[in-house]
Amino acid sequence: MVAKTVILLALTFVPYAIILTGTLSPLAMLGLAVVMGVGLAGIGFSVSHDALHGAYSSRPWVNRIIGLSFDLCGANGYMWKITHNVIHHTYTNIEGIDEDLTVSPLLRLSPSADHRRFHRFQHLYAFGAYSLSTLFWVFVKDYKYFMQRDLGPYRNRKHPRSEIATLVVTKLIYYTWAIALPLWLLPIPWWQVLIGFVVVHLTAGLILGVIFQLAHVVEGTDYPAPDAEGQMEHAWMVHEMATTSNFGRGNRLLCWYVGGLNFQVEHHLFPRTCSVHYPALSPIVEEVARKYGMPYHAQPTLRAAIASHYRMLRKLGQAA
Repeated sequence: MVAKTVILLALTFVPYAIILTGTLSPLAMLGLAVVMGVGLAGIGFSVSHDALHGAYSSRPWVNRIIGLSFDLCGANGYMWKITHNVIHHTYTNIEGIDEDLTVSPLLRLSPSADHRRFHRFQHLYAFGAYSLSTLFWVFVKDYKYFMQRDLGPYRNRKHPRSEIATLVVTKLIYYTWAIALPLWLLPIPWWQVLIGFVVVHLTAGLILGVIFQLAHVVEGTDYPAPDAEGQMEHAWMVHEMATTSNFGRGNRLLCWYVGGLNFQVEHHLFPRTCSVHYPALSPIVEEVARKYGMPYHAQPTLRAAIASHYRMLRKLGQAA
């Protein structure tokens, strides 16, 4: 985990430092912006995600410090713990509660979600929408959630002043290093700096958006709904196995880069276990699941998972 952290931070900030020298052509800087986007997504997958789950280290203070990598990359760790760790991991694939199903009104990711005529074409534009996700995150999403009183199952949620202060300070730090410093130091027009900034986020957003959707919006996973009394049919652990899918478990590079997010079944069952252990846990969980007749969803490769997600987008885009 430590080696991975160093490598992914370097993959993001070494190209950034080279760009700031101002010695490269605009085309070369654009190429490094793509590399930065790959590194930024990797930090989110393999560094921040584990730390914010308390899984990076057995020491809480280490998780707290490493988790700040999320904030310094433009997102907000406190809000992520609410919307992801609590809401998504507890109410997975439940329409109206799981925030991951409402990433954009342009996308219909659940069979019980409202249907709009333009959803018929979502399989054609969804991946483009995913690429805008981190731009929306750093400029809109966190502020929107902080101002919402109702969030998932929470009603009239009030946030600590210390977390509001952290949001403001870390956003300013991010805007400074990602936008202000390049505008100040680089001998190029402002619009070229803007293009580089957008390319970083288009790259990171596409990678992050696709990988996270492959865990739940694929063929075979369920979308359970509560009964008239608000009760779910299955216990939480069975619910997680029914709504979650793995992919590309034999791809070692993928496992390394996405921090075990291709082992989503194991991650949802054991979210405080470090992702480096998921490849070893997976065959054990699968064996026990088969033995007791529990669902265990898995796509064989990354390509197969993307194809399955594409087919699901097309299916969900049809009229209800």
